[in-house]
Amino acid sequence: MTQVLMVASEAIPFAKTGGLADVVGSLSPTLLAQGEQVAVLMPRYRGISVQGLPRVYEDLRVWFGPDCYVSHLYRAEHRGVPYFLLDNPALFERDGLYQDPNGVDYPDNYLRFAVLSGAALIVVRHLFRPQVIHCHDWQAALVPVYMRTRFGLDPTFMGIKTLLTIHNLGYQGLFPPSILPKIGLDPGLFRPEALEFYGQVNLLKGGLIYSDAINTVSRKYAEEIQTPELGFGLDGVLRERSDVLSGILNGVDYSEWDPRVDRYIAARYSAEDLEGKRACKADLINELGLSTGLETPLIGIISRFAGQKGFDLIEEIAPRLLEHDVAVAALGSGDPSYERMFTDLAAAYPGRVAVRIAFDEALAHKIEAGADIFLMPSRYEPCGLNQIYSLRYGTVPVVRATGGLDDTIDTDTGFKFNGYTGEALLEAVRAALAAYQNREQWRRMMLAGMRKDYSWSASAIEYAAVYRRLVE
Repeated sequence: MTQVLMVASEAIPFAKTGGLADVVGSLSPTLLAQGEQVAVLMPRYRGISVQGLPRVYEDLRVWFGPDCYVSHLYRAEHRGVPYFLLDNPALFERDGLYQDPNGVDYPDNYLRFAVLSGAALIVVRHLFRPQVIHCHDWQAALVPVYMRTRFGLDPTFMGIKTLLTIHNLGYQGLFPPSILPKIGLDPGLFRPEALEFYGQVNLLKGGLIYSDAINTVSRKYAEEIQTPELGFGLDGVLRERSDVLSGILNGVDYSEWDPRVDRYIAARYSAEDLEGKRACKADLINELGLSTGLETPLIGIISRFAGQKGFDLIEEIAPRLLEHDVAVAALGSGDPSYERMFTDLAAAYPGRVAVRIAFDEALAHKIEAGADIFLMPSRYEPCGLNQIYSLRYGTVPVVRATGGLDDTIDTDTGFKFNGYTGEALLEAVRAALAAYQNREQWRRMMLAGMRKDYSWSASAIEYAAVYRRLVE
């Protein structure tokens, strides 16, 4: 058994903006069930009620030079895992986790998450002594920096190892060098072999350099981030640390994402009985006001509308794609230009293209169950979850062969394309549409995907092995 403290900026069911929250909220109880001892530290944001929760640490003080940041810690529990909620209203009682309602990053994000990292070391000192501190993304990357610099000679932390998980290398925590004394760090760390990055401070880079081990969320992505194309300027650092870098594929929560138990869909179904999928397609067509019939292939898209996700390719091929007898159901929000692209397509092809600009959990489940094909043409994708959900729902993925998409989809279960071009995407979609016409072939692909198992159990075993290697 290994004692592990996870430090993260979000986790389900408390706060979520993306896949990081799913990983922390699902991996931790799976590790617990497999015999590890796990606790999680995260901020208490505005939407998290602490009513009735015990306050387990009063006046937790994080000092950065002459400045003191006073917080409290509450203890919650989810699926048996204890959560320490860091309560500091001045830092975390805001409209959004990282951004204001206009989508602008809070300018003091460096301070907010430096306090979280500093608080982690106080938790270690007084409440929960781990063998491994498992840090997630740039928001927790200062934990190993502090341990190796500010507290490098403190016997409290001797023997404790750090693991840093990169969920998306595109987000690094970049700030001006003037922040270093404000977060308790020596300005001498502003050098290329430490936190300096093209004239800025890079908090993620600090974590990569000072942590004992690094991993990311798929094997293919672990390879890709060591290249100039997908290394976002950190590929050299990652190549230097390749001996402690690994890729562990994210799992999914089949208690929420499985058509046998899904509470949102019109009819439940399974690999043993596919009948309900047709009812789900009819329900989705009705929900979105599509006018196409049940025999017309329906393409589903659920995503943040961001450049990373390949929407420029979709925009390039949309007119030629819609020359085919096909319908499209899209759900998401983000970049206004891509939101406008989808609303324009829906206006130009009424009854054939439907878009919902929103975060809608119920509709996401309905699209997974009701679509025939799921489209993920990402420029890069560290892991991806929707393609894995799609497999379980018998919705055949069409994906770009990058990151976790490449690791999870094969020729038996979906369609992949390599080059990041509209032509390559269109060719892959046309191949899927041709296969759809062969009902027996299509059924075989559906069933092959539905029988894949990407539950958290296998991922948790790999994480536990990393922990053991660190502490041996």
